[in-house]
Amino acid sequence: MSPAIGSGAAILEDTVINTTRKRAFSGLALLGASALVLAGCAAAPEEEAPEETEALDFYPCMVSDAGGFDDRSFNEAAFNGLEEAAAELGVEFNAVESADENAYEPNVEGLVAEGCDIIITVGFLLAEATANASAANPDINFAIIDEFVEGDNVKPIQFDTVQAAFLAGYAAASYSETGVVGTFGGIQIPPVTIFMDGFVQGVEYHNEVNGTDVQALGWDFEAQTGAFTGGFAPGTEALTTAQGLIDQNVDVLLPVGGPIYQSAAEAIRDSGRDIALIGVDSDVYVSDPSVADLLLTSVLKNIAVGVYDVVIAAANGDFENSPYVGTLENEGVGLASFHDFESLVDAELSGQIDEVIAGIIDGSIEVTSPATPGQ
Repeated sequence: MSPAIGSGAAILEDTVINTTRKRAFSGLALLGASALVLAGCAAAPEEEAPEETEALDFYPCMVSDAGGFDDRSFNEAAFNGLEEAAAELGVEFNAVESADENAYEPNVEGLVAEGCDIIITVGFLLAEATANASAANPDINFAIIDEFVEGDNVKPIQFDTVQAAFLAGYAAASYSETGVVGTFGGIQIPPVTIFMDGFVQGVEYHNEVNGTDVQALGWDFEAQTGAFTGGFAPGTEALTTAQGLIDQNVDVLLPVGGPIYQSAAEAIRDSGRDIALIGVDSDVYVSDPSVADLLLTSVLKNIAVGVYDVVIAAANGDFENSPYVGTLENEGVGLASFHDFESLVDAELSGQIDEVIAGIIDGSIEVTSPATPGQ
C-alpha cells in the first residue's frame, strides 16, 4: 500500500499517510445557471438550502512497526481496519510508517503532538513507546496490537493465535508426503513464537490420532528455541533460513514474521520441488496473489476487525481498556480456505479440522503456549 499525502510534521520520522474520507450527503442537487420564469412579474420560489451534518471532531492515528503498511500481513491488516473506520466516521486519519525500531518513540510522540484522539501502535515491539506515551498523556486513548500494556487509556488487541496455528500444523502433517514440515520466525518474541507453538503441537496431535510420524523442524516447543532470521524483512537471512529447512526435506513451510514469507516463496521456487507455503496474519492467497499457487492455507488473525471496533468505540465515546482477545470461539483467529490445494488435501481433512476446532473450543483438546494472552 503506497503512502498517500504527507502531513508535513517535522517530528514524524517516516512516511505519513493522511487520508480524508467524507460521507456523501444524499439528496443534494447540482445547481447550474439560475432560471427565472417570467410569468407576469412573478419569480420562481427560492429553494431551501439542504442541512449538512456537522463533521465529527475525531482524529484517529496509527504507527506501524518496521514491516510497514505494505507488508501484506499484520501492519497492512491494521491499516485496513483504521481506513475502514475512518471512512465510516467520515474523518481524517494519520498512519505513520516506521523505518526501524529507532523511529517508534519519535513517531508516537509526533502523533501526540498532532492532537490525535486515539493512537494505535502495531506490534509487540512498540510496547515501550506506547507505555511511555500513554502514561504521559492520560487524555489520549491508545491501543496496541499483540501486546498488553497497562493503563486506563490503553486497549490491548491480542490474539490467542496458538489455537489457529494448531490447525495449520494438523493440516501440514496431513498434507506432507516427505513426513517433514518446518517453521521459522522473524524475531523471537511472543507474537511470533505463539504461531510456532501451535504449529508444532498440531503436528504432534495429528501424529497421535492418525498414527503418523511427521517431524516438525525449526522450533522446539519444550525448550522454546528455534530458527529465526533476526528481523521482519525479506532478504538474505530469511532466504538462507528457509533454504536450510528445505535442505532437510520439508515439504510444508510456515514462516512467521510479516513479509519474510516472500523469501521463503523464493527459496521454494528455486528448489524446484513441490513445497507448500503457509501464510500468517492475513489470507495471503488474497493479499499476495504472486504466491497464491504455493499456499496450502494461512493462519488468520482478524486484526482489521479489532482495530475497526476499537476506533468506532472511541469515536462514540465508548472506549474502555479491557483487552480484546481473538479466539476460535469468537472468530478472532482461524484457518483460511485451502483454495487451490482443496483438491490436493485429504478428502476428510476439512471435516477433521472442524472436529479439532470444536475440541479446542470445548476444552477437550488442550492447546498451550507461554505466549497466550494473559499467561
